[in-house]
Amino acid sequence: MSIQTNIEYIQELKGKAAVKSGRNPEDVLLIAVTKLHGPDEMNEAIDAGITDIGENKVQEIMDKYDRVKPVRWHLIGHLQTNKVKYIIDKVCMIHSVDSLKLAKEIDKRAAQHDLVMDILVQVNSAEEESKFGITTAETDQLIADIAEQCPNIRIKGLMCIAPFEDDPEDVREYFAEVKKIYDKYVNVKTERMDFQHLSMGMTHDFEVAIEEGSNMIRVGTAIFGYRDYRSEEK
Repeated sequence: MSIQTNIEYIQELKGKAAVKSGRNPEDVLLIAVTKLHGPDEMNEAIDAGITDIGENKVQEIMDKYDRVKPVRWHLIGHLQTNKVKYIIDKVCMIHSVDSLKLAKEIDKRAAQHDLVMDILVQVNSAEEESKFGITTAETDQLIADIAEQCPNIRIKGLMCIAPFEDDPEDVREYFAEVKKIYDKYVNVKTERMDFQHLSMGMTHDFEVAIEEGSNMIRVGTAIFGYRDYRSEEK
């Protein structure tokens, strides 16, 4: 099937999940994850209606940025502090902030560019050792520290990557746990905090994530097909 057909099908599923959870389908944003996919495929997705692109690696943003049609870029993968300077003026949001050290580097680089960077705090609610993100117990403190110490950052919400399970129902609890934290802050509006985005759900589990409150899903495989990881640099 074509990229356009795949996007249309995902939008249909996304809409049904949103309605099931009592929300407008348009309130859930589809981010196309383009790791290891080239500019031609990305532009095809943009032509099919994609407005937001998610990249896992700084280098891929750098390599593709000038070869892709106008689109909003999101950094959704783990971000090393020494790489922040390369993408601070290219992305609209960083989804993967999981330490005050990283937040301070983002804040410093944002100040140098006279901008305020929107971020999400990454929560590892399943406490998987193989994944980045802070525990649910650590989330309140990190949010408070960033809000207090980083004037060039605006915390826009939370991000979660659930464990992979054959049955997506088995990860529903991890999404629900992050949604509870999100709900504590959604009505707290300050200059440095404005929770609007709950980034949860990927190809395998986005419907369950939407049902549990996600309003931002990150989908790659279901749009572009499986990636050739053998070509990925170690």
